[in-house]
Amino acid sequence: MKIKTLVLMGALALGLGGAPVSAKTFRYAFQGDLNALDPYTLNESFTLGALGNVYEGLTKRDKDLKIIPGLAESWEIIDPLRWRFHLRKGVKFHNGEDFTADDVVFSTERLRSPGSQIVTRAPRDMQAVKVDDYTVDFVLTTPNPILHYEWDTWYMMSKKWAEANGAVQAQMSSATSLNPFALKSNGTGPFTIVSHEPGVKTVYKPNPNWWGKVEHNLDEVIFQTIKSDATRVAALLSGEIDMMDPVPVQDVERVKASPNVTALIGPELRTIFLNMDSFRDELLYSNVKGKNPFKDVRVRKAFYQAIDMEAIHTKVMRGLSVNSALLISPLLYARAGEFKRWPYDVAAAKKLMADAGYPNGFEVEMDCPNDRYVNDEGICQAIAQMLARIDVKVKLNAQSKAKYFQKVLATSKYDSSFSLLGWTPGSFDSWNVIENIIGCRDADGNGAPFNLGGYCNPKIDELNKLILVEADTKKRDDMIAQAFRICHEEAGIIPLHQQSLIWGVSKKVQIVQRADNQILFYWAKME
Repeated sequence: MKIKTLVLMGALALGLGGAPVSAKTFRYAFQGDLNALDPYTLNESFTLGALGNVYEGLTKRDKDLKIIPGLAESWEIIDPLRWRFHLRKGVKFHNGEDFTADDVVFSTERLRSPGSQIVTRAPRDMQAVKVDDYTVDFVLTTPNPILHYEWDTWYMMSKKWAEANGAVQAQMSSATSLNPFALKSNGTGPFTIVSHEPGVKTVYKPNPNWWGKVEHNLDEVIFQTIKSDATRVAALLSGEIDMMDPVPVQDVERVKASPNVTALIGPELRTIFLNMDSFRDELLYSNVKGKNPFKDVRVRKAFYQAIDMEAIHTKVMRGLSVNSALLISPLLYARAGEFKRWPYDVAAAKKLMADAGYPNGFEVEMDCPNDRYVNDEGICQAIAQMLARIDVKVKLNAQSKAKYFQKVLATSKYDSSFSLLGWTPGSFDSWNVIENIIGCRDADGNGAPFNLGGYCNPKIDELNKLILVEADTKKRDDMIAQAFRICHEEAGIIPLHQQSLIWGVSKKVQIVQRADNQILFYWAKME
């Protein structure tokens, strides 16, 4: 598979050629908030994309998602346990400081601070060793052929700036208030942030000292949160904003019919899925006491088979999704076609529930964001109605992504019994999914940090260690298939679908839409 196939054809059709025109202000809106400007706080595609215009990694990804040099101009594998990165000289942070190896060593340490959600970007036992001011060695304890696959979103931070601003450790996503440093930024990227009102508006200006080739013609970017679907669409159609993400599925045809805007639609790598707390001995939010029904594979499989995915695809998503049997897009795993969803079968689900000792169902609370994924609350509402057919009474707790992530993702908390989540593997590789989502974790979040339900089969962890170091593609894919099959057979996590990307964009704007759904305006041009 060529990575080029992941780029939305419609975006390419708009093109990015032509001579530069007068610089413009680009206004865009998202349904959710941009809160902390600390690039280690929230491992979320939108936030990482918004900050990826300001901060940079040692590597970058181009318009076709191919890994290219970033703050490192080259790298080499000295031996299987030592990678050497040669840093780009002459790069400056926005405050004028030079970028050097000291910042890389510091960023490696900060990566592992208690508040960091991007700790899995690098092995926990990896050491960063300064060779000289512009050379860093990464020393491993086991080979890792995909070591740098996610480093485009591991953003380098200034050691001096962090120390001066009290930012040595990452801002906790679960904190009730932001530290002063989390309202500031100091990257090396093509844009600087000149003002930031969390959850309201963020203003960017071009960085005149950026080391890279400038392709945009913007002199200002204004991001704002517009939570209401109707208000967001109205702002796009009226010309108040130049871009919105996402277009509500019910408004796609209306946007397409407008003479001034268009809908860019294409595949997204994100998979939407359901977590069930199979970790605790008793669920936090259920009327079942003294035991946990989700520890029984029959209950988990009953939930799976009670969900009519075709109805969600056609009615909730209006056809703008691809039903999935795996937690990874088929674009990213060649053997995905071998897996089939457990069939929708209410009668079979009821029998499984009865066999497990719940003939009359039970009550459970479901956590769901209402401003993060395409029609996320609508999906959760539909699932709640479907589970009622097997006498499961779902109390839906839908809230903003800020409150949702604070509740379900807080380390050592995992305050949820049943939840919906989406995941795009930053490495575009199955190991990332196994490591972060279906690997075992403990009560403190050690292990797979984003395994919200705590599903665990030690055999998957054993396979994942082998997957990480295996260079033979066939052997590696065989082990990946084994790991996914175990989770599938045990219904440890319920995959739903890959949602489509749906951006509403003014016809005056030319922008690249990558399948990772990062909004990178350093490739944008305006008439």
